[in-house]
Amino acid sequence: MSRSGVSMDILWLEQSDVKTVLNMPLTLSAVENGFREHGLKKVQMPPKSYLYFNEHNGDLRTMPSFMEEQDIAGVKIVNVHPDNREKGLPTVMAVIVLNSTETGAPLAIMDGTHITDMRTGAAGGVAAKYLARPDSHIVGMVGTGGQARTQLLALSEVMDIEEVKVTCRNIAHCASFEKDMKPFINCDFTPKDGIKDVCDCDVLVTTTPVREPVVMSEWVHEGTHINAIGADAMGKQELDSVLLKRSKIIVDDIVQASHSGEINVPLSKGVISQSDICAELGEVVAGIKQGRQSDEDITIFDSTGLAVQDLVTANIVYTKAVGMGIGKKIKLF
Repeated sequence: MSRSGVSMDILWLEQSDVKTVLNMPLTLSAVENGFREHGLKKVQMPPKSYLYFNEHNGDLRTMPSFMEEQDIAGVKIVNVHPDNREKGLPTVMAVIVLNSTETGAPLAIMDGTHITDMRTGAAGGVAAKYLARPDSHIVGMVGTGGQARTQLLALSEVMDIEEVKVTCRNIAHCASFEKDMKPFINCDFTPKDGIKDVCDCDVLVTTTPVREPVVMSEWVHEGTHINAIGADAMGKQELDSVLLKRSKIIVDDIVQASHSGEINVPLSKGVISQSDICAELGEVVAGIKQGRQSDEDITIFDSTGLAVQDLVTANIVYTKAVGMGIGKKIKLF
C-alpha cells in the first residue's frame, strides 16, 4: 500500500498472451474503425517522434494517440534496428501502454511487437479493400520477412487470392515463405527471380528497407494497387518517383508520410507536391473522399504506421484479456 493509501495494479501482457487473444479478422475490424475515426478527425495523434542512433544503425520512436469517442488513450514505444537479425533479435520491438483517460494511470503494459506486425498487415488489408479493383486475384510480394506474412494474411481476408508471386534478395527464402503461408492461404505460390516479374499482378506489396527505388514505373500495369509498406523513415523509398506521378496516392497520414513515408523523398526533391496526394486512407474509409475512380487507375497506399492503429488493436487485446483472465497483475505503487 502506498502512502496515499491507494494500490495501483497494471495488467502485464507478454507476447504469448497477445497472440492468444488476437487474430487477423479482429485486427482488421479494429484498424478499419481506427482509420475511419482518423478520417472523421476524431483522433488526437501527434506525428511520431524519432531518436536516431546513427552509430548503431537504428532508431526509437514514440507514438501517442487518443480516440475521443471511444475514450481510449495510450502510447507505443518502438525501435527499428535492421542489424538485430545478426544478434538474434527482432528488427522491430515494441511496448504499448494503455492509460486511463480519467486519471492518466497506466491500465496495461503489453508486447507491441506482434501488435505492430498485425496492425500493419491489417492496414494493407483495409487499403486493398477500398482501393484495389474488385476483380483482383493475383498478389505480388517484394520481400518475405515477418511483415510480408501479415500483409498477405490480411489480404487473404479481403480478396480471393488465386496466385502469389514472390521475390526477395535471397530466393531461397521464397520457399520458406510459401511453407509458412500455405496453411493459411490455399493458392499457388510462384517464386520469381526478379522484381519486374512480380509486378505483373493485381495487388503489389513492398516490404523492404531500401533507400533507392526497386520498383520501376514501366513495370507496373494500369489498374494495379500497391501497398508500399517499407518506407517508414526519412530517406527510405521503394517506388520509382515517376510511378507516383502516374498514380493516385493515398497516405495514412499526410504530415507523417511527408516526413517518413514513401512520398518523403519525391516531396523533398520536388518531384511531387502535396497537391498530388489524393487522400488519407481514413477519408476514403469514412466516405469523405474517393480513392480509385476507374479500373485503369494505379493506386498507391503509403503506409507509415499510425499510433491509432496500435491503440485500437491494443484496446481489443486488453478487453479480451481481461474477459478471459489472461495476463499478470503487477503493482506500480
